[in-house]
Amino acid sequence: MKIYNKLILGTVQFGLNYGVNNVIGQVLPEDVKNILSTCKEKGITKLDTSAAYGNSEQVLGKFIGHDFDVISKYPRCDHSVQSVFENSLKNLGLDQIYGYLIHHFDFFREIPSIWDEISSLKKKRKIKKIGFSLYETGELEFLLDNNIQFDLIQFPYNIFDRAFEPYFCILKERNIEIHIRSVFLQGLFFMDLDSLPNKLIPLAPYLSELKAFCRKWNFSVEEVALNYAIHNKYIDGVLIGVDNSTQLIKNIDSVWDNCPPEVFNFVNILNVKEKELLHPKNWN
Repeated sequence: MKIYNKLILGTVQFGLNYGVNNVIGQVLPEDVKNILSTCKEKGITKLDTSAAYGNSEQVLGKFIGHDFDVISKYPRCDHSVQSVFENSLKNLGLDQIYGYLIHHFDFFREIPSIWDEISSLKKKRKIKKIGFSLYETGELEFLLDNNIQFDLIQFPYNIFDRAFEPYFCILKERNIEIHIRSVFLQGLFFMDLDSLPNKLIPLAPYLSELKAFCRKWNFSVEEVALNYAIHNKYIDGVLIGVDNSTQLIKNIDSVWDNCPPEVFNFVNILNVKEKELLHPKNWN
């Protein structure tokens, strides 16, 4: 298995305009088809979607067949888990999926019974692994403290935001599959410093430091951000979103066989003090 096979294709932009650095908009169906063809050719087998991602599931359903392990999510809504899940299967053209996550943790806290419904679908072999998509470490602490039995977890993790790192060992001890998202901080790492929205200007010194490090070692920002995550032994999957197959191949080609110690040394001393700005929900 090649190390880049840890990559998971995020599909939110197949159904919505998404990302602070997105100037293209929603990905066209023909481009989706080409992206999925490249995934299949390169051995990238996992896709991440959600009922909340516009028409992403419908678009995927036109092209995926049974060639991929799909992870979808149950969002905050007025419909039962069963009805949303069955609709997702219909849209995807599948009779079962690899993973199903609760998309909004606060919704689970309001209605804990939705977890029982998801667990029931796993018992019926409709889902292989169940779990949660999280945003805050306190959410994970709640799950661990209350001994909630889950198989799969997804949360943000990147070279600026390593808040979940202290929990990696305990998650692996419990045989929980770890997927991380926001590896490029929704494209923020690639933005020109002069183009930063006013609210994100406090992050400029850290971005400048990152770009200076990359120039010194002749690395790209993409290489540093991607390899720091993908070479972490605890991480099982790294979500990336792409607009076309060329971009996907560029991501794949950016993955090194080994990550040089200079990258780990640099990232490990980075300390973003304005941690609230590492959460895109606080950008508006």
